[in-house]
Parts: sequence; C-alpha cells; structure tokens
Amino acid sequence: MSPFLHRFATALGLLVLLGGAPALAHADALRIGIIGTGNIGGALARLWVEAGHEVMMSSRHPERLQPLALELGERARVGTPREAAEFGQVILLAVPYAATPQIGRDLAGELAGKVLLDAGNPRPERDGPMAEEARELGAGLASQRFLPGVRLVRAFNAISAHNLRSQAHRSGEKLAIPLAGDDEAALEVAARLVTDAGFDPVIVGPLATAKRFDFASGISARMPTARELREILGL
Repeated sequence: MSPFLHRFATALGLLVLLGGAPALAHADALRIGIIGTGNIGGALARLWVEAGHEVMMSSRHPERLQPLALELGERARVGTPREAAEFGQVILLAVPYAATPQIGRDLAGELAGKVLLDAGNPRPERDGPMAEEARELGAGLASQRFLPGVRLVRAFNAISAHNLRSQAHRSGEKLAIPLAGDDEAALEVAARLVTDAGFDPVIVGPLATAKRFDFASGISARMPTARELREILGL
C-alpha cells in the first residue's frame, strides 16, 4: 500500500474510533451545486436526486434546464453558475475544460473551502493549447492551479455519459469511478457520492496521480470494475 493510501486508511480508522466521519460524508442529504449541466452533469443530477440529495443545476442557459428540473421534482432546481456555487455544500464541475480558469477566477469566493468534484477533461482539439499544457502536467495538478482554495477531487472524468445513465446500480460488480485528491475528508465525500450514484469508488491517490486516469489514458474506454481498475493501476 502506498504511503498516501496508508494515511487515508489510518484516517478513516481514526474517524470510526472517534465515533463518526466528517459531517458532509454522513449527512442524510447533501446540497450539490452542478456547474455545467450537460450530459455528465445531467446524468449525475438525476442519480443524486434519486439518492435523496438536493441539486441545483446550472449552465450558460439555465432556462433550458427547467424541464429537467421539473421532471426530477422538488429536490432539483435551476440557477446560474454563481447561484449553484453558493447553494452547494459540494460542487460538481462538468464544463469544457477551457472554461475552468475563468470559473476559478469568477467564482473564487463562492467556491472557497468547498469540496469540488472536477469531471472536466482537457482536450486540445476542443480546448486549444491550454489543454495540451494541462495534459502534460496532468489534469489534477492543472485544475488545482485554476481552482485555488477548493478541496479538489478528480472524479467522474473517466466514464462516459452513456455509461453513467446505463450502468448505474447495475447488478454484480459495478463500474469503477477513480478518484484522486489531496484532502482525505473531501475524498470520503466524493466516495460517498460515487456510491450513491451507483458505482464503486477507487481512491487512486493524491492529485498528482490523477494523470493515471486522464482522458488520454484510455481508462474510460475499458469500463473497468473496481477490481479490474485496481489491477490495471497496480493498487
């Protein structure tokens, strides 16, 4: 076991001994602000509402999300990205990667100190030169630079929207969602939300290790279970 994973397991053990994990990880329901409600954000909004969480969906055209909010019921609402950042105890960021730096600048105050699940993938053909630099560094470390002050976890970037919709809560071994982050409590919150969405969380390591499951790694195309992913990555 790596030193990081050993520290993570030790921290969880101490939390159990002390009588509970962080409040966000075990609260009955969380408020989740979704910034960028396209295919990934929309699929997760549905899964998290079904799990009992409250979501605020946002995009550049929030009025277009109103039909989905009405379909999902009273636990779903629509707002601007700023309103979603204010609303959420946890934030899902699922925007084209080139928008990440601007979001970090515009919403720095609203996002400060919050757990942020970063599902964006730098794709040079869409996002330009900044994506090439992010790929070289690794999206985990690149996003950390763009989003200072948040408790960042790379999550849901290595699965397609189709599989989010079709494979959630499947019988037998579930599909794996790899996670990476430097904040152990934030990783626990992310792991809970992965489980609530109907998948198996796999903690890969700190943010630097997120490069191992970046878009170019091919992990999403392989659709591994948690057991298979641990074998692929040697965890």
